[in-house]
Amino acid sequence: MTFSNLVPAGVSELDLELLRLSIRLSEESRERGRHPFAALVADRDGKVIAQAGNNSMPPEGDPTQHAELAAAALAAKALSPEELAQCTLYTSAEPCCMCAGAVYWTGIGRVVYALSEHALLGLTGAHPENPTFSLPCREVFARGQREIAVLGPMLESEAATAHEGFWS
Repeated sequence: MTFSNLVPAGVSELDLELLRLSIRLSEESRERGRHPFAALVADRDGKVIAQAGNNSMPPEGDPTQHAELAAAALAAKALSPEELAQCTLYTSAEPCCMCAGAVYWTGIGRVVYALSEHALLGLTGAHPENPTFSLPCREVFARGQREIAVLGPMLESEAATAHEGFWS
């Protein structure tokens, strides 16, 4: 499988540093026996407000507790709507439609992600614990009433390492 390792225009060194942190957190999530996904929310200065791994793995996990949703919810409890609008969600994989909805409803203003939904599907295949939607987060956000900036995919081969051998 080929991955995009191009860095889009508008991505700063701080963005790359925080995206790599989300990738490291996804590796830690896997080491704890969870699905290899992680996300964090940082303010405009790069201060991490919230971070989460995936807690949706059966049998005791909650299938709605994706890393992006959990991190967005924690940030929404800690910050005002005005502050959230200045924040970025960094995530090891493109937010699914459920998580994109959480980003939208919490008011986070920007998303930076590593693995695309398409690349993730190539890694997970038809695994029953990750029935991937073919619905990019940009399409979900485009249906809303406010703009959310999206940068990604990028660093896909780095993010893919946490998934190697996991879904087989």
